[in-house]
Amino acid sequence: MPDTSRLSFKEMCVKFDVTPRTLRYYEYIELLSPEKEGRARFYGSREVARMTLILRGRRFGFSLEEIRQWLLIYRQKGTQEQLETFLGMADRQLGELEKQRAELDSTIEDLKALRATTVDEISKLS
Repeated sequence: MPDTSRLSFKEMCVKFDVTPRTLRYYEYIELLSPEKEGRARFYGSREVARMTLILRGRRFGFSLEEIRQWLLIYRQKGTQEQLETFLGMADRQLGELEKQRAELDSTIEDLKALRATTVDEISKLS
């Protein structure tokens, strides 16, 4: 009977919709540490949880190095330090995302105004 608490390399790729290259790279930069049996890799609940955090962090705009350092804090300093570090990272990233949103809103308004001007010019030519 297969061990359902572990995912194979291929199952991990499918579960998280990542390429084999991505999974190997995350292992190479020490974000993931799968169990190895010969050439086969297996991912337990710890690695599944870490992958979830990695992908969530990427979605929020954190660099892989930031994520790696943040994950290391838990092992080195514990939960409270890790959570406090996350708050700082989150605050910084929220500020950056809000800045980007403001820039996008401004760009959208500029483009709408230019489009409206263009529509007016076309109507004058008709």
